[in-house]
Amino acid sequence: MSHFPPLLQSLPRFPGPLDAYLLKAPGTDVLLVSYPPHTDIPPHRHDTENVGVVTQGELLLMLDGTEQRIGTGEWYHIPAHVLHAARTQVATATIEFWCTADA
Repeated sequence: MSHFPPLLQSLPRFPGPLDAYLLKAPGTDVLLVSYPPHTDIPPHRHDTENVGVVTQGELLLMLDGTEQRIGTGEWYHIPAHVLHAARTQVATATIEFWCTADA
């Protein structure tokens, strides 16, 4: 399902619940994530500060009680410890940077 180039698909798979490839760097995990249509990600929080860019489709991000439509080529930011949720209506892919406090 991934639209990422074959070279990036050779990265290790993310060990969590996402369909993602993982690139580790000091203070940051970079995830290349593929979401099928009609994915619902329930409300949750991260210890990391996250920024991401949509590379295919669109992400409907619920943050601070407001749903934002993040389209292809657009960036988003999720501060650490902030409750958020997301959903997709179409096949969507993102590149996400999960940054720790020491990044």
